[in-house]
Amino acid sequence: MFEIVFLFVAGFLGGILNSIAGGGSFITFPALIFMGIPPVSANATNTFASSAGYLSGTFALRQELIEHKAELPKILVLSLIGGLAGAYLLLHTSDATFRQAIPWLLLFATVMFIWGGDVNRWLKHTASHHKHASALGGILLSLLLIGVSTYGGFFNAGLGIISLSYLALAGYTNINAMNGIKLLVSSAVSIIAVALFIWDGVIAWYAGTLVLLGTLTGGYFAAHLSRRLPQKGVRAFVIVASVATTLYFFYDVYLASQ
Repeated sequence: MFEIVFLFVAGFLGGILNSIAGGGSFITFPALIFMGIPPVSANATNTFASSAGYLSGTFALRQELIEHKAELPKILVLSLIGGLAGAYLLLHTSDATFRQAIPWLLLFATVMFIWGGDVNRWLKHTASHHKHASALGGILLSLLLIGVSTYGGFFNAGLGIISLSYLALAGYTNINAMNGIKLLVSSAVSIIAVALFIWDGVIAWYAGTLVLLGTLTGGYFAAHLSRRLPQKGVRAFVIVASVATTLYFFYDVYLASQ
């Protein structure tokens, strides 16, 4: 009973955070680790649990996506390629190696969450001065999207924030359209990654389903909570949780075992 309640509540809180401020994986991924699921399996399971939220969010912003329908096939293909590459890398990484990488991945995601807005503003400013990108610039942007998607297939936390940074560099300025494309990228990455994880049998279905149900429930209630909770307060909570989680994993991986 404790496991059921713990994982559902973790998913519920993660769903609320994802809907209001982002950063839900800082709750759900450590929760799966805490329940004794091996690191690689916990990461794959977290991707599975997050996928439903990406898909529903993409559907909700379908009108914004239609306005960019000419660009979507390319974005989808590149996202699928990167997501497949990242998932393949994860499945060929041992639990011991991935455990060593967790603190650094969390640190990167935390830094992007805290300063991602500043990065996006700088990238928008840069992109506004280079509207007429060269052919080389287009190739580099395509490679960057593959890189972003590869990160997402390997480690889901922080994918949305990194995707927004890519879109800012690519010259997008409408935040609603950017959120729609961000969710589309996240959906494509998670779908192809989850398919590979299912093929490999690495998803912890019982725990993942509990987190997924909690995430969906939390996301639904967040629509009402978002009108009452201050955005700055929620963001501050995510920052504290992400920093604390990152420090814990650095301690657990590099100090506790000594």
